[in-house]
Amino acid sequence: MTDRRNPARKATVTAVACAALAFGMIGLAFASVPLYDMFCKATGFDGTPRKGAALAAAATDDSMLVRFDTNVSSGLPWRFQAEAPQVTARLGETKTVFFKVRNTGTVPSTGIATFNVQPALMGAFFVKIECFCFNEQTLQPGETMDFPVVFYIDPTVRQDSNTAHLSEMTLSYTYFASKNGQPTAALATTGSTGKKSNF
Repeated sequence: MTDRRNPARKATVTAVACAALAFGMIGLAFASVPLYDMFCKATGFDGTPRKGAALAAAATDDSMLVRFDTNVSSGLPWRFQAEAPQVTARLGETKTVFFKVRNTGTVPSTGIATFNVQPALMGAFFVKIECFCFNEQTLQPGETMDFPVVFYIDPTVRQDSNTAHLSEMTLSYTYFASKNGQPTAALATTGSTGKKSNF
């Protein structure tokens, strides 16, 4: 005699398995963002600069031109620019560059900067010692602040056949309106909406 409860039991097991799979995928989706971020910061993948301490070894005579690109997302009434459009950095030399940000609006506003390096392969060799990126800032109307970026270019850039020939790179920043330490969703989804900012 066939057990009539068997189809119902199979359906219950299938439903539980599907629910567990769905919850697992949701959990993986939430975990993937910080895991991907950690991977990029550790390896320089996708133009993400590494973070580290200053080199103990002396800088080399070889150098690279570092250009600075500053942008502000539409909707954030800020002006933003580097103290100089570019610097020449000897490989292994610690450099400090200041960036100026001003709130041109009539009310306090909060922003957060994201960044990347181009060409993307340079992310593995561009090492930040200090940076204002990913630090939420609130500026009062008319307030101006200066933020430093301290970095060096790892001399091993010349040992990689993909980067050995490079003579220049670009460090690009974009400020987005932010809330609770994160870029606001409406602005963060469209990286191409940024506008050039000049004082």
